[in-house]
Amino acid sequence: MKVIKIDKKDWAGGLGKLSDAYRLFGPVKDKDVSDFKELAAGELPDFDFLNTNLSAKSAVFPQNEVMFEYSLDESQEDHHIMKEPEKDYSPRAVIGIRPCDAAAFLLVKRNFDTPEYKDPYWIRAYEASTFVGLACNDPGKTCFCTTAGCGPFHEDGLDVLIADAGDHFLAKAITEKGEALLQAAGWGAEADGGQIETMKKAAEAKISSTVSTDSLKDKVTTELYDASFWEDTAFACLNCGTCTYVCPTCWCFDIQDENYGKAGIRMRNWDSCMYPLFTIHGSGHNPRGTKTQRVRQRFMHKLKYYVDKYGAGIQCVGCGRCVRLCPVNIDIREVCEFMNSYDPAATTCKAA
Repeated sequence: MKVIKIDKKDWAGGLGKLSDAYRLFGPVKDKDVSDFKELAAGELPDFDFLNTNLSAKSAVFPQNEVMFEYSLDESQEDHHIMKEPEKDYSPRAVIGIRPCDAAAFLLVKRNFDTPEYKDPYWIRAYEASTFVGLACNDPGKTCFCTTAGCGPFHEDGLDVLIADAGDHFLAKAITEKGEALLQAAGWGAEADGGQIETMKKAAEAKISSTVSTDSLKDKVTTELYDASFWEDTAFACLNCGTCTYVCPTCWCFDIQDENYGKAGIRMRNWDSCMYPLFTIHGSGHNPRGTKTQRVRQRFMHKLKYYVDKYGAGIQCVGCGRCVRLCPVNIDIREVCEFMNSYDPAATTCKAA
């Protein structure tokens, strides 16, 4: 695919043209925090960030989403009938998504778009989206993407990859959707793609944080489940759920009905395996009633159950958000090392 040079003086004008054909989403800074939001008319994505606190997954998988609406008013012809509200699945462009977040959509797709089960809400929004990635020239200290199946210039899951080259951007069209977006913006000046490769190697060389995952597949699940390090790992946990909410690959949700008089909605909301109510039964029994059980579930799901089920890497892209934002400094990199090197015959794991 070809590489396009975009002078920064032409950036705003191109986005203006795109807004005629796409709903635009991008990182927006509010005080000291950057998060992805739908851009207002004339609003530009703010690229002055290392990574947003929340990932871009909300552009496809909203934190709160109405699935159905209904009326209990028997004077209405369609009372007591669940109806799906009208939703906007017109083309949307997610501008400035980091490569790790784009790769995360492919991991999540294995859950929401399978031969056995297809989530219509997620699939419609995902298929309506064109992902324009912003390469990481200067990865953060908590980024470990290169050993989590990703990278600062990773292209999987993206339609366009943009690299900041000073007074201009270099935009690499990866898919036909990406080429169509660049044409719609009026960006067409071709450039040499060699500079992107040079920038990619320089960025990858800056990443010093790593995880080892080579032995996870071979570990016996029950032995890891009963490992001795879970109590120590979970000791400081507050069960606040920050790690799951900021994670681009977490997909858990709850479904609730909300009634307002004789009108109501059925909606789904992000949920978290860190919350005690997440697994509580109608009987009152909770199979994961302690925080140690919940912490173990989070890491076993991402680093063992997912590995065994899909055989395609871990359920993590190495964005480092959970490391950076955990209020008690629980570090998935350390837990991964514990699990990867665990030897049930030894008194302690090799990583300890």
